[in-house]
Amino acid sequence: MKLRWRGRQDPPADPAGLLTADDQLPADLELPAPARLALTAGWNLAESLGLPVLAYAAGDRLGGQGAGMAAATGTIWLTAVVRKVLTGNIPGLLLISGLVLTLQTVLVLATGSVLLFLLQFPLANLALCILFARTAPTGRPLVAQLAAEVVALRQPSAAHPGLDRFFRGVTWLWAGIFAASTIGMAALLVLEPVTVFLLLTTVVTVAGVAAGTVASVVWFIRMLRRSGLRVRFGQA
Repeated sequence: MKLRWRGRQDPPADPAGLLTADDQLPADLELPAPARLALTAGWNLAESLGLPVLAYAAGDRLGGQGAGMAAATGTIWLTAVVRKVLTGNIPGLLLISGLVLTLQTVLVLATGSVLLFLLQFPLANLALCILFARTAPTGRPLVAQLAAEVVALRQPSAAHPGLDRFFRGVTWLWAGIFAASTIGMAALLVLEPVTVFLLLTTVVTVAGVAAGTVASVVWFIRMLRRSGLRVRFGQA
């Protein structure tokens, strides 16, 4: 079963029979069947989040926080190498997780300073801000890449202006969210004690992700309506 975004316009008339079937159909935006979609998304999240968390827990239990961070970072880069060997590429989400974890691990292992340890949180958000902002004005915004890899979203072969604007805009949106989180965490680091900082950092992170997700979904729905697109489930 495939999920298709199909324009409401009828296929162009072709009395001479010169157009192929693909030429006569409006552009489609496709997702795999629900079971395969869940498997693809779950696998990507397990690689990028699940395996590092398990490695961290094992390392922390055996050798403390530093060992846990090193184990998580080593695991994610090992996964990236395996992906490269087997598929020829490294998924964007896996690469992002690896870069952020590496930055955090370096700060944790470099010194015993509490300040440097706490700096990992705003610096990780700053790194994410830069990653998203760097791709937003290009032809391959990061959100579009992540959608293609994490949920196997297939865009039309021909560029669709509405989709292009949406992916660029949402990539800028997430860059802005991570920038705001960076500023907020930096302010909390200066103004609040460690225990309060860690608590509020969690709140800021969850609130930012939740707000970004809701805004992205609302933006996507508005884009569909403005572009005259609709959601249709096809037969498997």
